[in-house]
Amino acid sequence: MDNTISVIVYEKSEDGSLRAIDERTWTTAMVVSLEHVNYITIGNQEYKTLEGRLNLDTGMLEILVVAMRNE
Repeated sequence: MDNTISVIVYEKSEDGSLRAIDERTWTTAMVVSLEHVNYITIGNQEYKTLEGRLNLDTGMLEILVVAMRNE
């Protein structure tokens, strides 16, 4: 039994457009951890997680995030 899933992370910009920023295979433990976290880091950039969707047509978990601005 495979304990991984393909995940694609989309960044939602201020104008509402979406941009794919990361695509990789996640372990089951990483997916389960989404229940306990509000932020993820990709390429040294922190993102707030907004929502997720399981796309059965593509077999991928899609996660929507917004970039956190360090001010």
